Amino acid sequence: MAFEIERKLVIGVASSALFDLTASHQVYLDSGPDEYRRYQERNLDIILEKGVAFPFIRRFLNINKVFARHHPVEVVLLSRNSPETGLRVMRSIAHYGLDISRAAFITGKSPYTYLPAFNAALFLSANEEDVKSAIAADYPAGLVLPSKIVDDDDDIELRVAFDFDGVIADDESETIFKRNNDLEEFHAHETLHMAVPHRPGPLAEMFRKLSLMQKLEERAQKRDPNYKKVLRIAIITARNAPSHERVVTTLKSWGVSASETFFLGGMNKTRVLSIFKPHIFFDDQLTHLTSSPGGTIPMVHVPFGIANRRPAG
Repeated sequence: MAFEIERKLVIGVASSALFDLTASHQVYLDSGPDEYRRYQERNLDIILEKGVAFPFIRRFLNINKVFARHHPVEVVLLSRNSPETGLRVMRSIAHYGLDISRAAFITGKSPYTYLPAFNAALFLSANEEDVKSAIAADYPAGLVLPSKIVDDDDDIELRVAFDFDGVIADDESETIFKRNNDLEEFHAHETLHMAVPHRPGPLAEMFRKLSLMQKLEERAQKRDPNYKKVLRIAIITARNAPSHERVVTTLKSWGVSASETFFLGGMNKTRVLSIFKPHIFFDDQLTHLTSSPGGTIPMVHVPFGIANRRPAG
């Protein structure tokens, strides 16, 4: 029996993240909403090119093929378009065979306020204002940054990478570090609190549900050694020993884990990302979101917590 939407892992995606709307957006900026509507109507049957989040979303939806009895995941289109201007987006979704049937068209307004209605554990958009507004309202959201689109049809695996502080966990420890930019003070705090789990961060629910699906795949592989897993999740954090213990404590208290966990101690994260090759990587700090040579790693900025607050004055 298929899961009800309250039990599913739901991602809300804006058309700006799913498709390349560069030309359309320029028409809107140059000529206004009326010409934008006419432009979309004239180009109704011209399929939109894939956007940065497309490879991730396509593979995310394939999880339902693995768990066909339950259909545990869903993607909902959350759009600033009107239904009329959104027709081109919906036709492009159908063209690529994406199983997206639910949509919200808000006609010029930000759609993030409807995230709770769809039980969304993530809102992906290329609109910075919408993402920041969602985070300010305590909703899980990420800003998709520009990169080259790489979508290998033969690569069926979904690889998702997360930073820890300010993404999976709250920014308590980051706040300690930012207070004096003192690494020793940070490690002392984490050592003192190593047995105290962190409070959840903005993408904690998404991580938890992905981790549970990963466990289901592990069980399937035990039943059938020929079963090929489709999901890998990684934590890639600037932490190192001794602050690594609190990460382990937190995940253990939630009953979840990652396939791979990296404690890099300030190393450039692209050294690991270029090998793991995630279809999406979430980090709360823009300074960490520098892509590998060629810019092919899809990066998402989660503008949450102390790392994203402007200094006073």
